[in-house]
Amino acid sequence: MTDQPPAQTGSQNGPQPAANPRLGEIGLSNYAPYLMNRIMGRYNASLRDEMADLGLTTPKMRVLAVLSVIEAPLIRDLAVYTVIEQSTLSRALDQLATDGMVRREADPADSRATRIHLTKNGRSTFESLWPRMADAHARMFRGIDDAERRAFVGTLQKMLANIRKHDI
Repeated sequence: MTDQPPAQTGSQNGPQPAANPRLGEIGLSNYAPYLMNRIMGRYNASLRDEMADLGLTTPKMRVLAVLSVIEAPLIRDLAVYTVIEQSTLSRALDQLATDGMVRREADPADSRATRIHLTKNGRSTFESLWPRMADAHARMFRGIDDAERRAFVGTLQKMLANIRKHDI
């Protein structure tokens, strides 16, 4: 054994990294996108029954959650924050408006743009779901101390910054 790093092929631009490993070499249990999807799938599934009892779907829940902390975003920004495609978001907003949980208003600065407001009914619905969401969040971090959780969330924020397409 040697303490030397593995040899890299050189070029005029300096050393080149080895080719990207294949998924089979990484393994699903070490592939972050797969793990993140599994985690979110389980999180959403853990809330499904209670959401259904409130007349909510995952997209509707995301809308109410975002609106509970961001006041009257533009629809295009809401799509980014909720990670929902525009067509799905539009249907969810139609249903939430019909149910009296959100209200649409023209943006005072640009009448072509629409802002979405959370109504009292929408806030009440979200507040009734929040304890269950908080419990599911706590279960995900069971056995993980605060420093490790903060480091993990910080890493996720850096990853998002690396791949984001929007400034928000």
